Amino acid sequence: LKRAKLGGGEKGINVHVKRNKKKLIRDRIRLLLDEDQPTLELSSLAGIELEYGDVPGAGIVTMIGKVNGIWCMVIANDATIKGGTVFPITLKKQLRAQEIALQNRLPTIYLVDSGGGFLPLQAQIFNEGGRSFYNEAVMSAAGVPQAAIVCGSCTAGAAYIPAMAEESVILHKTGTIFLGGPPLVFAATGQRITSEDLGGATLHCGVSGCTDHFAETEEEAITTMRDIVATMNVDGEGTDLPDPTEPSEDPLYDISLLEDLAPCKMSGYQLNAHHMLACVLDGSRFHEFKKMFGSTLVTGFGKVDGNLAGFAVSNGKITESSALKGSHFIQLCSQRNIPVVFLQNFGEDVTCQSSSETELIKAHCQLMQAIACCTTPSITITTGGLSGSLESHALGSLAMGSRFHFTYPNVKIGGYSPSQIAEAIHTEQNPGNKQSEDSLSDLKETFDLETDVFYAAARIRNDGVIMPTDTRAVIEKCLRIFKQNKKTTSEDFHANLRM
Repeated sequence: LKRAKLGGGEKGINVHVKRNKKKLIRDRIRLLLDEDQPTLELSSLAGIELEYGDVPGAGIVTMIGKVNGIWCMVIANDATIKGGTVFPITLKKQLRAQEIALQNRLPTIYLVDSGGGFLPLQAQIFNEGGRSFYNEAVMSAAGVPQAAIVCGSCTAGAAYIPAMAEESVILHKTGTIFLGGPPLVFAATGQRITSEDLGGATLHCGVSGCTDHFAETEEEAITTMRDIVATMNVDGEGTDLPDPTEPSEDPLYDISLLEDLAPCKMSGYQLNAHHMLACVLDGSRFHEFKKMFGSTLVTGFGKVDGNLAGFAVSNGKITESSALKGSHFIQLCSQRNIPVVFLQNFGEDVTCQSSSETELIKAHCQLMQAIACCTTPSITITTGGLSGSLESHALGSLAMGSRFHFTYPNVKIGGYSPSQIAEAIHTEQNPGNKQSEDSLSDLKETFDLETDVFYAAARIRNDGVIMPTDTRAVIEKCLRIFKQNKKTTSEDFHANLRM
């Protein structure tokens, strides 16, 4: 056992630590797991004196331990052994750990730092190697949460591990994800490119969407992972449907600030998503999901009076990347049995220009499909701008299955703003620019009345008009109503489809 824990020995350890001062694998695990809590390490003696040599611990640590009081399976590459290269015995140990995690429904955390398969033994790896990806998909479909930290290189098959996990964190200037590294790119194309440009944290968090959380240090990455586990909605004793309510605390910012942030007489006002969440969430704490990707939709987890919820808040027009991000997030909430709160504020001009309108429509449809098929309840609050547009359906509505829909007094209800409707009809009725200002003014007045929020409320097109100061109280009541019905999810799970 002592020999196995030495990993790649003094030489391998020195090489590993010199690379951006990377932590050793057992130090990473120690930071990740709850302090002074029991652990159960598996297959510790794997890889000793095999026909192809010694691979201490099979080059990977598999251990069950507690994270925020929840038993989790940790699968962590030891990069001191040939840079985390995967040997046949490494693969066998990983597959066994996944099997145990699936049988016992253990949330699984991958600490990935691997150069991919050991090529001299590739014939013994590649056929069976696909099984680890299969297991990730099956575990996701079975509702077993999985998350990954990209601690170093994720090359070739190792690239799929964090990309198939439901949430992943990547370490800036240390973590990379690509199928073939810079030397292979140069050999194939003659192009010189750095590892960071080819598959670094900035690229995958901001452009590709392969990873969800950006971390500057290993400590930050591990803290983010502990936060992710806290939002998995899994009870520490393994109960299927835990009671997520905990003692609450007030937001750091007073709810009365929302009256200034959402002025009632300015229907086109765009409310800043983060400012609003700071006035609503317990302790103003928000675990944001995919912060650098699709910035016009803010997604993440927070608590209201101790009740855990997922929040999807528009921060502008829903672009293609925002819609893809939203569909990924809604699937997470559905899989984790977490209710969703939609906070809509699109402004009056909801027409989103895109280089490819077809791609935008596809992304919006994907988001609407995710919302319509979400198995957990939702509430929608429109905080400003226009409600009832096609884009508002892409972010939750009564028509899309929200159980409650409330609006602020400054909201307009309709597919388009009153001025847009009036001018379009007036132009249609007065061809050849023979326009009458009086008739245009009458049309604007008519549509201004019909899109008024109180006009809509009188006809039960929403569940009521609330003041901004009531936002937190309304959300809290709805979440408690949802919680009364413990059976909120379907037994029909499916794998979470990233993007």
